[in-house]
Amino acid sequence: MVATPEKYSEQTPVGDRQPPRVAVLLMGYGEVESYADFANYNEQALNLLTAKFAPVPTWIYPPLAKLLAIFDFHEWSHQHGNFISPHNAIFERQRAGIEEHLQQKWGDRIKVFKAFNFCAPYLPEQVLEQIKAEGFDKLLIYPLLVVDSIFTSGIAVEQVNQALAKEEGSEHWVTGERYIPSFYNEPDYINLMAQVVEEKIAQKLRDRILPSQIGIVLMNHGCPHKAKGFTSGITESQTLYELVREKLIYKYPLISVGWLNHDTPLIEWTQPDAKLAAENLIQLGAKAIVFMPIGFVTENHETLLDVEHIIEALQRQYSNITYIQMECANDHPEFLHMAAHWADPHIEDLLSEEALSVNTQLTVEHHHHHHHHHDRDQGHHHHHH
Repeated sequence: MVATPEKYSEQTPVGDRQPPRVAVLLMGYGEVESYADFANYNEQALNLLTAKFAPVPTWIYPPLAKLLAIFDFHEWSHQHGNFISPHNAIFERQRAGIEEHLQQKWGDRIKVFKAFNFCAPYLPEQVLEQIKAEGFDKLLIYPLLVVDSIFTSGIAVEQVNQALAKEEGSEHWVTGERYIPSFYNEPDYINLMAQVVEEKIAQKLRDRILPSQIGIVLMNHGCPHKAKGFTSGITESQTLYELVREKLIYKYPLISVGWLNHDTPLIEWTQPDAKLAAENLIQLGAKAIVFMPIGFVTENHETLLDVEHIIEALQRQYSNITYIQMECANDHPEFLHMAAHWADPHIEDLLSEEALSVNTQLTVEHHHHHHHHHDRDQGHHHHHH
């Protein structure tokens, strides 16, 4: 369904202006679907991600990206039978599902757009141009990422800011903004994670293995311990794990966090990684291991290929154990419903608040006046619905 933008000329008197419309910018990493794009993708990722924690000079990014592309090509094509990531297709289903829920409530005053951090033609600056062209004036920045860190939502905001900074003209077209940082502690999400694990166990293991012999590895996105002072996501990931564990532990005592780390030299990553977590549970008597990604909501090469590698390695060592690889929330109807619901209060705020008018010329001139003014209002205001 394509919404035709309402065009009104610059001279329109304020009273005749269109009612406010909210563009929900759903943001994810994106993954390449053509192997030819690996080097570009890697260079974007190195610039935005690695720069935050690795002591790598920027001149090395282009050659390093090409080198990594060779490894990616080998892994995806040779080791995994021409694997194409389903990430982008799943993300589109998430976008469409969330939009459907929101439009049932708000009608065509809202529309959900998707942006990927690393993949054209859905780079944030490209999508923001489209949002502006379609006549939207309010923006809800919504990274569909479980935890808030410099590597997740931080990148999303950085890219949105870079794109918005390129705007010319005296008055900015964005007259209102809101942001949903993460949902690591939302009760609905926690309950869903525990519920799908219980359902899978009931379906595959209940009649064969005692609950105390079922090991559950709850997988979080690995985090580097040093991130140049930026928030790295460890705290929220740890809380997420504890909340899901609390739902399951009374029935299934063998539970461990398992971090899906990138094996990068010189970087200290969160421990235990998912393989070590599984080995530890096997030593405690687990006869089955369930791998459940809780720190990801959209399937990607990490939740698919990395976990497959881990299971293959474990099978060689412990061949008598049953291994179950579970999927992310993806387009689970309950997840799409809750993800839309989390946006409702922010859309309501945006539609009801007075238009914010930012004069871009003023901000430029402002740089020449050095006045030291510190905002004393330290009130931190978080509301989770």
